[in-house]
Amino acid sequence: MSASVLFDAPGPRARSWTLVGNIVGALVVLAVAAWVLVQLDSKGQLEPQLWADAVSARTWQYYLIPGLLNTLRAAAFAIVGSIVFGLVFGTGRLSQIGLVRGVSGTVVEFFRAVPVLLMMVFFYGLFGQLLPGVSDKAFLAVVVALILYNGSVIAELVRSGVGNLPRGQGEAGLAIGLTPGQTLRSVQLPQALVAMLPAMVSQIVVVLKDSALGQLIGYQELLRTGQIVYSADGNPLQVLTVVAVVFIVLNLLLTVVAHQLSRLLSSRTAGQTIEGTGIGNPTAVAAGAGGPDKI
Repeated sequence: MSASVLFDAPGPRARSWTLVGNIVGALVVLAVAAWVLVQLDSKGQLEPQLWADAVSARTWQYYLIPGLLNTLRAAAFAIVGSIVFGLVFGTGRLSQIGLVRGVSGTVVEFFRAVPVLLMMVFFYGLFGQLLPGVSDKAFLAVVVALILYNGSVIAELVRSGVGNLPRGQGEAGLAIGLTPGQTLRSVQLPQALVAMLPAMVSQIVVVLKDSALGQLIGYQELLRTGQIVYSADGNPLQVLTVVAVVFIVLNLLLTVVAHQLSRLLSSRTAGQTIEGTGIGNPTAVAAGAGGPDKI
């Protein structure tokens, strides 16, 4: 009988108990699901008309599609801003100048640590005081908060992408007479961008999901417009199910794109492609990369 690194393979008795536990667990889940369905049915939440209202042309035309477009609009602005922010502060963290490296590191670590919702609420109040004549303050607050958080994550991806390259890449640039800065811009950074592209695509999933937090400050994104629908029609289960399916489909498509990019680009850079997890945590520098070269 073989044994794994972490534990011994289970014997016949352990396998029997595992099977019994799985069966009991499945029965408990089915019982809870049946109880939930009975409760929903007793409250009239499973009526076919409620589902029809949730997917009607009126609901899509006046609420869900405009909300989806607002979600995509905020995500698009946030993605572009995050990439710019990440490139600036990611390269700043690789600088040989201690002040630049320290300021960049402080900014990145600060905005990675602050919750996105807290930043949205803060900027919504701030813009309300500084920009009283602007009507779309909620949109600005959502975009700025997403840029600062996701840009900080991308900055770490840039740093780890450069560090994931073999040291010979930087040494080759210096050997042909390039300065450290030129080596970074002309040799290392282009390869790092290719390597981290799948992770950046996965980070879009985080942007899309976090844009739903904007409904707490009144931004008319998909979740907020869904709330308006079920408040009027009394069908929260149905509307939220439709909204969840839309988010799931979008995120699954982006995850597939990230996976395919990782496979496609893995042979086009000296470092390994960094395939993100979609949870906002940048991949650590690969062992053996020797850490990022400071420029």
